[in-house]
Amino acid sequence: MTEQTHDRHLTLPEAMRRLPDPEGARSARMLTRGSLSVEIYAPRGKDPQGPHEQDEVYVVVEGGGWFVNGDIRHRFSAGDVMLVPAGVVHRFEEFTDDLVLWVVFHGPKGGGHA
Repeated sequence: MTEQTHDRHLTLPEAMRRLPDPEGARSARMLTRGSLSVEIYAPRGKDPQGPHEQDEVYVVVEGGGWFVNGDIRHRFSAGDVMLVPAGVVHRFEEFTDDLVLWVVFHGPKGGGHA
């Protein structure tokens, strides 16, 4: 989904109804505005993603496991918030089967400045 949406309120049940999509994708864009986009992400088994062009923030809704963020690896659980700068290799590992995350992308390609 690449079109601009005008929703200002997202619910988890609404987002989860979009997963998986007809092609089996485990993420769905739920909202966009300018350089901001919000997605729901619920990987199963393996996290296949690579680095992104924008800074991103993960908000863990359900589940837990290990998160690799560049050269750092740490445990995570529901309620945690994690920042991944643009271009940084990252992935979820050894995560529970109920993992659900809100993903927020923001800022220019290449990321913001510290």
